[in-house]
Amino acid sequence: MRVTQQMLFNRYVYNLNTSLSSLMDLNIKAQTQKAINKPSDDPTGMTRILDHRDTLRSLDQYGENISTAKGWLGSADEALMQVSTILTRAKELATQVATGTVDADNREQVSYEMRSLFEQLISLSNSDFEDKSIFAGHKTDGAAFKQIMWLTTNDEDFGRNAEFTVNGSSDTTVLVQYYDTTGATPVGGNMNLSDPNLGVRYSIDGGRTWKTDATMNFTGTEGVLNLPQSGTSVSFHGDTAIKVNDPTDVAVSDGTWMWIRPSAQYVGDDEDAPPQVDSLGPGVGLLSAAASGSFLDTNVTIRIDNQSAVTMDQAIQYSYSLDGGINWVTGNVAQADTSANEAVLSVANGGILTLTSNGSNQLRPGQQFVIHPRVAAINLDVSDSEQIQVNHVGKDIFGGIYMDPDVILSSNGSILTLGSLNASRAFLSNGAPNMALSIQGQDEDSMNLFEVMGNLVAFAETNNQTGCQQSLANLVKAQEHIVNSIAVVGGRQNRLAISENIVDGLTLNEKSLLSSIEDADVSELMTDLAQQQIVYESVLRSTSMIMQLNLSKFI
Repeated sequence: MRVTQQMLFNRYVYNLNTSLSSLMDLNIKAQTQKAINKPSDDPTGMTRILDHRDTLRSLDQYGENISTAKGWLGSADEALMQVSTILTRAKELATQVATGTVDADNREQVSYEMRSLFEQLISLSNSDFEDKSIFAGHKTDGAAFKQIMWLTTNDEDFGRNAEFTVNGSSDTTVLVQYYDTTGATPVGGNMNLSDPNLGVRYSIDGGRTWKTDATMNFTGTEGVLNLPQSGTSVSFHGDTAIKVNDPTDVAVSDGTWMWIRPSAQYVGDDEDAPPQVDSLGPGVGLLSAAASGSFLDTNVTIRIDNQSAVTMDQAIQYSYSLDGGINWVTGNVAQADTSANEAVLSVANGGILTLTSNGSNQLRPGQQFVIHPRVAAINLDVSDSEQIQVNHVGKDIFGGIYMDPDVILSSNGSILTLGSLNASRAFLSNGAPNMALSIQGQDEDSMNLFEVMGNLVAFAETNNQTGCQQSLANLVKAQEHIVNSIAVVGGRQNRLAISENIVDGLTLNEKSLLSSIEDADVSELMTDLAQQQIVYESVLRSTSMIMQLNLSKFI
């Protein structure tokens, strides 16, 4: 075969390019210190590298979540610790006003600091982290609590039956008494709030002096008690009976008294209400559906998979989805119960859907039920199988006044604030400001920090020694509840510390595995690079020598 100059030239170029390409690849590896820089270097190795990189990105996100959670929980821990410190001081003051060695002036002097401590507690309950409220549930864009006026009564029947809203504000406790202006009703006897003969007197200086310019105006079932010089009023959403006091002696305590005093309203959200259930598809409205148990933060969709319509006493085949219908958990069966007109369908995490009919209604194939859980928790993923709650429902820690806006409605649809156990009412036994009084509320009331502190302020300002004594006992329980809440936060912080160690360990392991696949052996790489450079120089030298040999030199 004849070897032409073109063949020689092509071979030279090929050898030069091959050597140069190998030299450049080694040079890139030397620069990056990576054995695999592109898929063609090692397709299988690159697949493993991408998998490890995805895992590292997930671990990095878990690390960021842990850092964020530490900030939230650290802020909550610090706020609650300060609350406990304030309560310790409040107990010291309550001990002073609960003794018989101090007089009305002393209690009034102590009450000034008590009000200041109360306001500090409200400020701490509105603590935030990165401008997000940590005690308001999901409503992180605003304060969890706002200061309001509320009332305490010594009349248990009145406190149980009255529906009221306290309006306005006052720097001092407003003490209110009712009496019969005609004197016809005996002391302790009943009169309705709407009775035109009902008289009202009030004091804004702890019972030293009394004002009689109050008015009670009723229009239909709505009444307003105006207390002009106090800056407050009380709206009653319905007529109810009260017990009248002695019209001439304010110290007689057989009638109904009211202490209008400071409290705090919780304006965040909660997860107390059961989940809402919507019915979709054929058969809508024929059955009642109710959800209960534990659900995740996301909606749950349940689909009926029977091939034909079924009643509640037949086996019900169903599937459920936790991601809006993208993925379904199939093969679930609710066993037949011939003795009942309801069926119980279970989903993951302990959630239950109860379907009830009148005995003849049927479930249709393809019918769906969407469960909307009511949640207030903000959970951050700290691993692929663990979440940490970083926020809190403030009313469960600090108490205060809270009514569910979804269920507490008047006949015309407006929201009412009711004097009920959910609103943490405090009852007082009969007594005068200088006589024996004791709170008879439920155990929940004694842990309601804002109500306990509000009552303590009221009793100190009205020279109520026995009320202060009972408030002191409740303050101890309220502080115990705060300490328990601190323990809950501390437990979550400990979980975070453990999760952080686990994530750090997993990250180190993944980086080691990635390095074993991706990183180059530097000493071996330098040797290969030097050898390849010699090869390339040899190719250049030999090529230059051979290219000089041609026919023209021998003519």
